Amino acid sequence: MDKFGIGQPVRRKEDVRLLTGRGTYTDDINAPGQAHAYVLRSPHAHARIVAIDVAAAQAAPGVVAVLTGRDAAADGIGHFPVMVDVPGKGGAKLFPTPREMLQTTKVRFVGDPVALVVAESRAEAQDAAELIEVEYEILPSVTDTGGALDADAPVIWEEHGSNLCVLWDSGREVEAEAGFAGAAATVSIELVQNRLVGNPMEPRVALGQYDAATESYTLHSPTQGVMRVQDGLARLILKVPKEKLRVISPDVGGGFGLRGKIFPESGMVLWAAKKLGRPVKWISGRTETFQCDPHGRDHVTRAEMALGADGKVLGVKIRTLAAMGAYLQDFGPRVPTVAGGRIMGTVYDIQALNCQVSCVFTNTTPTDAYRGAGRPEQAYVLERLLDQGAAALGIGRDEIRRRNYIRPEQIPYTNVVGNAIDSGLFAETQAMALTLADWDGFPARKAAAAAQGKRRGIGIGYFIEASGGQPSEWARVRFEPDGMVSVTVGTFSHGQGHETAYAQVLHDKLGVPFEKVRLVQGDTAVVEQGNGTGGSRSSQMGGVAISRASELVVAKGRRLAAQLLEAGVDDVEFDRGTFRVAGTDLSVGWDRVYEAAQSPPDGEAPGLDEALLYTRNTECNFPNGCHVAEVEIDAETGQVSIVRYAAVDDVGNVINPMLVHGQSHGGIMSGIGQALLEHALYDKESGQFLTATFQDYCMPRAADAPDFDLGFNIVPCPNNDLGVKGAGEGGACGAPPAIVSAICDALEVGHIDMPVTPEKVWRVLAGKAAA
Repeated sequence: MDKFGIGQPVRRKEDVRLLTGRGTYTDDINAPGQAHAYVLRSPHAHARIVAIDVAAAQAAPGVVAVLTGRDAAADGIGHFPVMVDVPGKGGAKLFPTPREMLQTTKVRFVGDPVALVVAESRAEAQDAAELIEVEYEILPSVTDTGGALDADAPVIWEEHGSNLCVLWDSGREVEAEAGFAGAAATVSIELVQNRLVGNPMEPRVALGQYDAATESYTLHSPTQGVMRVQDGLARLILKVPKEKLRVISPDVGGGFGLRGKIFPESGMVLWAAKKLGRPVKWISGRTETFQCDPHGRDHVTRAEMALGADGKVLGVKIRTLAAMGAYLQDFGPRVPTVAGGRIMGTVYDIQALNCQVSCVFTNTTPTDAYRGAGRPEQAYVLERLLDQGAAALGIGRDEIRRRNYIRPEQIPYTNVVGNAIDSGLFAETQAMALTLADWDGFPARKAAAAAQGKRRGIGIGYFIEASGGQPSEWARVRFEPDGMVSVTVGTFSHGQGHETAYAQVLHDKLGVPFEKVRLVQGDTAVVEQGNGTGGSRSSQMGGVAISRASELVVAKGRRLAAQLLEAGVDDVEFDRGTFRVAGTDLSVGWDRVYEAAQSPPDGEAPGLDEALLYTRNTECNFPNGCHVAEVEIDAETGQVSIVRYAAVDDVGNVINPMLVHGQSHGGIMSGIGQALLEHALYDKESGQFLTATFQDYCMPRAADAPDFDLGFNIVPCPNNDLGVKGAGEGGACGAPPAIVSAICDALEVGHIDMPVTPEKVWRVLAGKAAA
């Protein structure tokens, strides 16, 4: 078996470079003569700007310039827009929040940018920023998502007249109501999706340059794909043709959905670089990362489920308030509505389901896509309801799911919002996961824990993803003079291992040595098209584009080989790097074909160089999985320990199981963080952000997780050439419901909200003891 082909657990080729400090991140890049920028931010959650006096700051040592929003407006700098539309119930339109790069009249969250100081050093810029005098008229604020639409809540956008951005309705409200009429049992739940901070290892950095001779800009910054950033900044902010802005992203230390946006600070450094005639660099401090990078989740939900006596779900009603923050970030309102809505009903045969989401403005950092982007929230609500339903009917949590799964003979299954789930064996995947977790052996482990004074619980969480993101992706495959084969892609690797996975695809398709493949990405000067990486799309979109571009190279190679071998093209076979005349021993390899390509016959372009834009013919595809968590609780302290964790995922065909398991580990750890540890909090009275450091915001560490027992149930996707599905976000979808289910089982309660901290658990136990 070929150890570098598709399906093999090849070690990541990029790791040696990254682990030995030879990576290049944006902060490693410096331009001759660069100045340094520091952003003055609002200390208030909500206030009018009465006056800004920058005179003292401008006179401070090392200061090059102090710029405000009025300067930006005078220079024609555009507003930062929402990049999506969400249809409102009854034809209503969302309110699109015109966001200035630097605020001129009003600030709407703690951290809102007010002024930009540019100096010879970052320290001088920061010192000067403290000399800026801003007179604020402090206004009442609302940071509580559940209270954003209360009658007495302050209105954040006065010109809109309401904190309701848009009310989205998934449809089938009448059918859902009808399901409750004939129910044998109904259950309900109120739950919170805690607000999260993505916190990539690498803070945001932006280095802007301007070339007056060509009237063109260059931005170095960590992204999840350069084309979209180039388009948004050029067209909407700088108002120049996109060819006048080059965006370069070198190595990137994590994305999680946060890096795929256009940010005010990126616009600031480009604008300042042109205005000042020298490069300008900005780097975020960690507190700025906490305060100003888009946050994730933050929903308050009430949901109800109607069930028949046989345990079948008859109807579901979901009502959610979803915080948008003070402004609509790029994809913000799409996340809890259309994006999450694509998998309504998840893996269950539920047609009478209605979800209504009120997207609300709050005086908080804007929210946007964070690992899973709406799908973890959908899975969590349904999984919690199913646990309630099992309890109400007196059947097992595994059994109620088994009775409701979409059956194999129903696939392709059109779900409640019209998406066709094209593959999946859900009951089978659950059975595999329960076996891996030794579900049947749990009672003995529970008894053993009880004998030691511990409470033990087991929980289950099933999810389905709608992965794929934008429907097209571009790739180019080219044989180079130095003997390498370069693959240039519109996707972007920020930790996933694309250098390895894509090399495996090319090795498999072209027969070229694995080590001879070079990945090229992250530079609009060479990436012609593409939609970046997000929504677990890289293998199914970039991988298929590479595969098809490879086929074009092989087709040209066959034509050239036919000339070299004096045979008909139809008689030339290709296998693992060798072109052979069928039925003979006449053959040539890529080296001869490459030589011939340098002086090709009439009708052929020189070189072996093919590019292709792949467009899929489906809305998305549907990775899914069953996760089983087992927890142990210390009754004295309320401390929760995850003692076992098993999961079986269906990600279609697996290009590299080691990479997929790594993605699963990362996703599960994200889910553990949400379930047990992470919560971005604002003070309800002042609107101050209370969790702006790692002393206040707890990220999961290695000690917070056990070893993971992971398996695959490979059900190839029928709708792409490689049969692959997304793999990057499943853990973040499956872990929270499985862990909360296990904790509720251990505590013998119906529900407990995330994050399930020791204090919350201790209070539940203390209440039980008092009762």
